[in-house]
Amino acid sequence: MKILVIGSKGFIGSHCVDFFSHKNEVWGCDVLIDYNTPNYLFIESVDSDFQDIFLNHKFDVCINCSGAASVPFSIENPYHDFQLNTLNVYKILESIRKFCPECRYISMSSAAVYGNPTQLPIKESSTLAPVSPYGIHKVMAEQICKEFSDFWNIKTCCIRIFSAYGPRLRKQLLWDISQKAIKQDKVLLYGTGNETRDFIYVSDVVSIINLAITHSDFNGEVINAANGKQETIANIANLMLKALSIDKSIIFNQEVRPGDPLNWEADITKIQNWGYTQQFNIETGINNYVSWLKENGLA
Repeated sequence: MKILVIGSKGFIGSHCVDFFSHKNEVWGCDVLIDYNTPNYLFIESVDSDFQDIFLNHKFDVCINCSGAASVPFSIENPYHDFQLNTLNVYKILESIRKFCPECRYISMSSAAVYGNPTQLPIKESSTLAPVSPYGIHKVMAEQICKEFSDFWNIKTCCIRIFSAYGPRLRKQLLWDISQKAIKQDKVLLYGTGNETRDFIYVSDVVSIINLAITHSDFNGEVINAANGKQETIANIANLMLKALSIDKSIIFNQEVRPGDPLNWEADITKIQNWGYTQQFNIETGINNYVSWLKENGLA
């Protein structure tokens, strides 16, 4: 297969490039100028235009890992978040529709589309009630994928990623804990510590993307990417400090950050029926992450 990974220099995108390159012709696309990487396409970060990419190449699969992935960023920069997470999806799909209509398109969505669920575990059919601009923009992107599938028969699916983590991630909870543990006297975090997330190691995310290529109906289908397990933020913080071999106090400020849900646990029946099994438990994943931090002088 000839696969295009948009956002190939980012967290999930770079892991996709590594994984799919073993058996496929993989092209990367990103906003960073890179003259040393083969099969690499540069795209402008402002007012991106994807038409030439799909005019000049016939891809079998496009995996879109680009965009912003931060709730606070979406609150502070809502229009920019909309451009990256919603408008660019439309631009990509319009370019596929015009120049490469047989290309299967996989969009990275987010569990943020669910907001604060009223029932756990969260099924793909659960009500969407996002509590942040980021979540709203991801819902809109999913609707765009469904639009292109319904009206023009473009093959699309959206993968709702829950709390992904692993090497190369330099933001979000685990990164925040590591940097505070290294640089500060104590680790101060939002919330009570009893909030839960459904964590999934990045290699397991990529395996789900691979399963989607084979098993998705590509009719605007949505797919949960998680492990169906709740982990408290307090437990994650303790596991991080243990892996870092740092003995410091963890303090929760008892404040819920705007846009943050309280509890997440995914129903993963769909991917289990496709053959998904978790390869990295939370302890192994955190140890791998800390090893990467140390190898790169970040811890």
